[in-house]
Amino acid sequence: MDDKDEDINSFDLSLPEEGPFALPPGWLDNVTGYEENKGGDSTEQIYPPPTDFVPQPENNKNALVPNIMVPTVSEDVARDALLQFVGKKWAYSSKPAKNLIFKDLNPFTVYRYRLETFTESRSSAWESEPHTGQFVDGPQNGVSPPPWHVQVSYPPKFTDVIQKVRVPHSSFIKPCHRCHGNGQVRCTNCHGQGLTRCMFCHGFGHSRNRRCTNCHGRGRKRCVSCHGKGFKVCLTCCGHRNLVHFIQLTVTWKNQVFEFIPDRLPEFPLNKFEKVSGEVFFVDENLLVYPVEGFPDQDICQASKGAIQNHLLKYSAVSRILQQRQTLELVPLTHVFYAYNGKDYNYFVFGRENKVHTTKYPASCNIL
Repeated sequence: MDDKDEDINSFDLSLPEEGPFALPPGWLDNVTGYEENKGGDSTEQIYPPPTDFVPQPENNKNALVPNIMVPTVSEDVARDALLQFVGKKWAYSSKPAKNLIFKDLNPFTVYRYRLETFTESRSSAWESEPHTGQFVDGPQNGVSPPPWHVQVSYPPKFTDVIQKVRVPHSSFIKPCHRCHGNGQVRCTNCHGQGLTRCMFCHGFGHSRNRRCTNCHGRGRKRCVSCHGKGFKVCLTCCGHRNLVHFIQLTVTWKNQVFEFIPDRLPEFPLNKFEKVSGEVFFVDENLLVYPVEGFPDQDICQASKGAIQNHLLKYSAVSRILQQRQTLELVPLTHVFYAYNGKDYNYFVFGRENKVHTTKYPASCNIL
């Protein structure tokens, strides 16, 4: 590198150092209906729905459930299920599954209750982007609509979706607070000098009585951070000097789910049911659903009553309930007892998928 490449013509030392990322207090104007969004505070403000958006349940109303037959599993189905299970276990031999002798197949009545509450919540926060000449929808075009009156496109029910919307008429232009409207900031690596101390000779220009070949004896090197310019383009405004500030509304749709299965069989882990499906025999969907009544399993009735009450109190306070749905499934579960080589064993077949759970199997393959 030639010495002339290291020459510095002039640097604008009046360029400011990069300011803090956060906006100064009071930097932004108030927007009617969004006064909670303080200028300089990027914290999201949550807006509970207006009272006329909150549904009110009717008193003493319940949902009736039809009767249902308990499904059974045949010996052929039980054997095929065990063979499929064994086929996925490299240490298990299929011989016991093929030759076992069934002793008893004991079906159980397992109900799964599910309550879904589809909610919508709204919050807002200040956002900004470089002003590059784009249209700015400011208060001169009208008053910003309140958070719950901003128009949005609704997703399918019972899906989790987040949508971000710019609040109409909330935008305005301000000089960039990080570069003070210059579009450039002083390089902090070289303090605006364009040069930094040579790391080979530690700024002396020589080492062991020899001229430093890295800096050509100058003791300084071109700053690698700003390429010797002494300044950088402001990353916040991208050199455009001004920012468009606006209030961004975040609309969150979420499907809140409660599931309950009575635990009446200690030897079968309940979490196994999470990966299988059952036969849905009851579906109740409305703006608000009501507790299940007259069902033979009182634990299900109590779970329905408690879950509906909890969801209404919990979610209507901070979000809008758009729809509720409750379902009842009959999940197949059969306890299979069998014998092999004179010893007794057992396993479970569960779910419409006929999955198998067992803690003990007659034989396993040995690696010699």
